[in-house]
Amino acid sequence: MVATDLFARRATLSRSVRLLGQFRFEQTDPDRFYGALAADTAALVGDLWTGTTGTTPAGVRVLDVGGGPGYFATAFTDAGMRYLGVEPDPREMHAAAPRTHRLTGSFVRASGMRLPFADGSVDVCLSSNVAEHVPEPWRLGEEMLRVTRPGGLAILSYTVWLGPFGGHEMGLTHYLGGRRAADRYTRRHGHRPKNDYGSSLFAVSAAAGLDWARGTGALVAAFPRYHPRWAWGLVKLPGLREFAVSNLVLVLRPS
Repeated sequence: MVATDLFARRATLSRSVRLLGQFRFEQTDPDRFYGALAADTAALVGDLWTGTTGTTPAGVRVLDVGGGPGYFATAFTDAGMRYLGVEPDPREMHAAAPRTHRLTGSFVRASGMRLPFADGSVDVCLSSNVAEHVPEPWRLGEEMLRVTRPGGLAILSYTVWLGPFGGHEMGLTHYLGGRRAADRYTRRHGHRPKNDYGSSLFAVSAAAGLDWARGTGALVAAFPRYHPRWAWGLVKLPGLREFAVSNLVLVLRPS
């Protein structure tokens, strides 16, 4: 079985439309947005694990780098996986405390650039929408590979800078340039954006991610995270993929 076979069946146009509809609630109703994203991510990881190993993900230890305030922990635990979240910002770790009465999984405050775990200590290492927020995204990727056991999976998913969501809350103004967009946002809202270009947001391309992943010798799949299956071929088109892929998933299996 190909690693992506199971998830490809889930990657329908209706799923894409449903997830796209949730994005508008990120600021106004984070429970709705992150809850839906977390459930979809747990299904993605479970499908990739089964497609790669031929076994169910029940009991699999997942290390989530940049796991945030607990939405992903709940989704992965509900899916039968053992969840361990890593988050460097204590504000993010506690952001959802008023929302939930059932905090599941375990959490460690640490940087994804230097994970405090032994080599080959987890079955799956996941990073969802973190790479564009660190100045050295492929150092993050190397750390993910280091802690993933041989035969496990490292799954790195990130927002491509030139895609429509590359500017995050700055909207499409990032096409004017990152610093200009951040300054424009500041003038309009009276404060710097949470995802501030050059400090907490960086321009990461699809080409750079693919080059790094291929160089590791561990890449088993690369596809647009939110697109229907019939649009996955966009990853193979240099230039166009920078604008059309939006979010790139790199699936690696260390040996």
